[in-house]
Parts: sequence; structure tokens; C-alpha cells
Amino acid sequence: MKLSDLLIFDPILVQCHDNPDADAIASGYALYVYFKEMGKNVRFVYGGNKPITKANLSLLVDYLGINSIIEHISDVESFLKEYESDCNGEKAFPGLVVTADCQYGAGNVTRIPAKYVAIIDHHQEEITDVELSEIMSELGSCSTLVWKMLREEKFQINSIKLSTALYFGLYTDTNSMSEVFNPFDKDMRDLIQYEKSVIHFLKNSNFSLGEFEIAGHAMNRCKYNGEHRFAFIKSEQCDPNILGLISDFLLQVAEVDICVVYNEWPAGYKFSTRSCVKEVHADDLAAFLAEGIGSGGGHQEKAGGFIRRNAYEEKYGDMPTDDFFAKRMEEYYDSYLVIYAGDYKVDLSEYKKYVKKPVPRGYVMAKDILPVGTPVLIRTLEGDSELTIEENLVIMIGIKGEVYPSEFTKFDRMYNVLEEKYIDYEGIPKPDYLPTVINRLDNSVVEIADKARICVADGGSYIYAKPSDRKLKVFTQWNKDNYYAGKEGDYIAVSCSDYDDIYIVEKDIFAASYEEIEG
Repeated sequence: MKLSDLLIFDPILVQCHDNPDADAIASGYALYVYFKEMGKNVRFVYGGNKPITKANLSLLVDYLGINSIIEHISDVESFLKEYESDCNGEKAFPGLVVTADCQYGAGNVTRIPAKYVAIIDHHQEEITDVELSEIMSELGSCSTLVWKMLREEKFQINSIKLSTALYFGLYTDTNSMSEVFNPFDKDMRDLIQYEKSVIHFLKNSNFSLGEFEIAGHAMNRCKYNGEHRFAFIKSEQCDPNILGLISDFLLQVAEVDICVVYNEWPAGYKFSTRSCVKEVHADDLAAFLAEGIGSGGGHQEKAGGFIRRNAYEEKYGDMPTDDFFAKRMEEYYDSYLVIYAGDYKVDLSEYKKYVKKPVPRGYVMAKDILPVGTPVLIRTLEGDSELTIEENLVIMIGIKGEVYPSEFTKFDRMYNVLEEKYIDYEGIPKPDYLPTVINRLDNSVVEIADKARICVADGGSYIYAKPSDRKLKVFTQWNKDNYYAGKEGDYIAVSCSDYDDIYIVEKDIFAASYEEIEG
């Protein structure tokens, strides 16, 4: 669904979930602005047991100047008296109700009968019978989704206040940006213009003295594992950002390398993860803890997630949550094989020899993107990688849009170069998110695909490889500070000409890219 698809309706009611948070207010107001500028008769409302009172939300509403725009509906029947309309025999809003950061018919949304309904949300889909829906549960915030939809409509956000609100919506819904892992979230975080002083003020008005006391009490309930140097704490119910505050403080303890802080909600368990060692990425740990029962992700140092109560109880029964977190964190350490290129001893008796198939791939010389010496972040759907542009660095784009570096002399020996542009070449399916390069010096963005061309392996690329029976963390020659993660069944690959050149190839990509040879 596109925003322009909704312009056939008039009037339009933009509705946040009850007791809205910053993300609901920001994304809802952005929709209000769009429809208003498109000439629509639009209102902006929310329900719940009381008007907005939380300190930083009141400040946000004041900052946006929308006190007279955003309306609290305490009595739907009284609200609908303004309209001479009915739907299926009941009083109804005569036009379109668009729910922002929530789903029409869900339990956290006051029901306003309407002739037409649309949904714009980033939570797990729970309402499936609304045709006009744009739900992207992989996003960290609804603010990101609305920002993305506005960009697709070529709609310019001319208000720095609105941009700041959208940034703050993402900030608060991702635990102070620690749970940003989708590339669209990262793009908005990096590209949107905002007032830093306002964000600083809002984020430092985030919790009350009562919540401060909660953080203090939580510190007294710390549990510690000396073997793996991890700690975890169960906190009382509080704003999710308080979990991050406790986690940040706990990680400053000299004996603690990794920590988890969690609390309980009616629908499940919210948790925050932190790491200060390169062998454990907080986002990997968060995803592992929530695997099969929720969702988790974020940054290497800071991350978090949510575990659904019904899924937890189905899988773990009445296991105490402290026991669960202790057990899963120990399992995390046992689940990975860590490989350091240069130190790992290859036992060739366990490996088979393969040659790369002549499958088209994309490539670009890094120096054609940005000057040599420029620190960059390469963003793909699989994640981010930090590199520095070097004279002989080649950036390859794989058959699924994955990106990996190569040295030019090795590339030149193994590949034949074609003239076709990657972006125009029909022989390679394009991923949902095309890789981008972000210049770390000025945060400018370059699309790799726009500059990339096609190359094909010439049959001279030989490797030894074997499937892994465990998850993998590989520190490659190109990146000794950050590991590349692999799943069980993915392949450990070693260059036949350089045993220190060790890397991971995803199982499906390996099958499409290599064939076994004798000898």
C-alpha cells in the first residue's frame, strides 16, 4: 500500500494507539501533515484512560505545537455525534480511519466505527482482514515506516520539528537506538535532519523518580556467572529505556563482559543486552535469546528484544525466567565455533575441494566509490560492515545481495570482467535492499549498485570447504575486530592458495556458487 492510495478518501482520521508513546505521536503526526498538505480534511486522535501526561511526551507535543491538533477521545459515542453517518447500523466516522503504530481492531486501540479503515504499523501482524494495510514488523519503529512511505511519494518533510519527532520516535522504540538492525531504520537514523539539542533534552526527561528507584532496586538482584563473565537482572515493570540504563551501568563493572536486564509485561518479557568484548555481539545474543519465541536485534554493543509469553510458555512451560536466561546464555557460549584467520589450523582431511561456478556477480573498485583512506560503513540487508577504502580493495556483490571484500590481484586472477552494469543486468535477481556505502567522514550515502559492473568466475577460483555442525563466528583477514556470523550448515571456506584466507559462505549461496572437484 502507498500513501497516495489513501488520497481517494475524505475525511481522514489518523488514530494512534491508546496512551500513545513517542513513536505513535511522531508517526501519526507525520501522516496528519501529509494528508493536510494533500488538501484533505484530517484529524489526529488517540484514546486511552487519560490524556498524555508522561514528561517527555508532553514536551514533545509542546515542541511540535500540536496541543490543539492532537485530540484525546474518552467517549467515542460523543465524538461521533459530530458526524451524520452510520455503518452497518451504528454511528460511524464517515471517511477513512488510519491507525498509526497500531492495528485497527487490536486490544490497544479504542474502536472507532468507520466506513473505511487502513493500517500503518511495525508490530507483528495480528489483524489480517484489513485490505488497506502496510505492516512491516521487521522495522524498529512506525516512524521509520512513515518516513519510508513519505520518501516513496517524493514528499519533502520541510519541518525540522517533524523530522526531529520521527528521529525521537525511532530512538525511543529501539531502546536509545541500541536495537536498530533493519537497514531502513539505519537509513532514517543516519539521513534524517534533526535538532540534536532537542533530542538531548527529551531523552534526559525520560523517567521519573519512581523509575529511578526501580533501577536502584534492580541492582540488588544481580546474578553473575564467573566462568563466562556475564550477569543478568530482573527488573520491575518500567519504561523499556530504563532497562538500557540499568544495562549500561551494569556493564561498567570490571568483572562483567556481557549482561542482560529484563522485566515482565502482560504479553511477555522485554530485555536489554550489552557486550564489551568482540567475541560477543549484543545483537547476536539478543536474537539467540528470543529465537523461536520472540524477536531481538540491535547493535554490536547494545541490543534488546521481546519474548512473547504464549510462545515462552509453550516451549518452556513454567520454567522460572531467571533459570531461562541463565540456561540460554550458557547455551549461547556453547553454540558457536570461533575462528580467527591466521590462528586457525586447517585440517584438510575434513575438507573437500571446490571450484567457483561461472555465476554472474557484481563488483566495484572501492576507490571508484570514495577516495582511498576514507572510513566507510557498508550496509546490506544482512547487516553492517566497517572498512577503510584501500587502493586495491574490490567490493563484491553476491548472488543474494551479500557484500564481501577482495584484493584486486586475487580478483583479477579469478574473475572475467563484463561491461554490463550490475543495476541493469537481468541475470542477477536484485535483493529487497540494495547495498549502500556510508562515508563515515560526512555521513553521505553512495549506492554501490549504481557504480557496480558484472564479473564472472573464470574457473580458477579454488577453495577447500566443509559445512559447519555449529554456528560460526569468523574473524577474517579483512576484519579482525568484528566477526562474520554463520549458521549451522553454512560452509567454512579456505582459499587453496592462502590458508589464512578463511570466511563463511551461506549454505544456499554455497550450493549456487560452487561445485565439488576431485583432487
